[in-house]
Amino acid sequence: MAQLYFRYSTMNAGKSIEVLKIAHNYEEQGKNVLIFTSELDDRYGEGFVGSRIGLKREAMTFNENTDFKQIVQMQEEEIHCIVIDEGQFLTGQHVLDLTQIVDYMDIPVIVYGLKNDSQNNLFEGSINLLIYADKIEEIKTVCWFCNKKATMNLRIIDGKPNYSGKQIQIGDNQNYIPVCRKCYGNPKL
Repeated sequence: MAQLYFRYSTMNAGKSIEVLKIAHNYEEQGKNVLIFTSELDDRYGEGFVGSRIGLKREAMTFNENTDFKQIVQMQEEEIHCIVIDEGQFLTGQHVLDLTQIVDYMDIPVIVYGLKNDSQNNLFEGSINLLIYADKIEEIKTVCWFCNKKATMNLRIIDGKPNYSGKQIQIGDNQNYIPVCRKCYGNPKL
């Protein structure tokens, strides 16, 4: 029985590596996988899921107008799994469509993304995934300043913490650091 999975974490916890690993494991068994990433994240090139350790591969991109059900229905071959990176950028309607793919097409959907932004607000996609996912799993990583579990993303601008600005600002290690609650409010920069 297919399920909708939401696997979340902070920045730099290995979410994209997991996307690549799951797709590889399915394909190694001769099964077809659809991989999606947000068109907003072009750090590794448009239409690529990439990891900080250097692995990357092509993926379909999604935006607010993407119709996941239609894409699945248009495939000539049977789809065995859908894997989505940057799931925080999904809309509420996307998540509802993904539940229908799981419930009526019996295709598992595994979504990786951030739970909260750098101001500790939930993203639209994350809110809806927390509501509708059958399984919610945290991918753990450690705070860059201490040995506690990182639960927050600290935005860095010009070497200083920034607690304001737009919710979506694409960046990498130079812009975001995974931190614990204590270090979020008192970073050792």
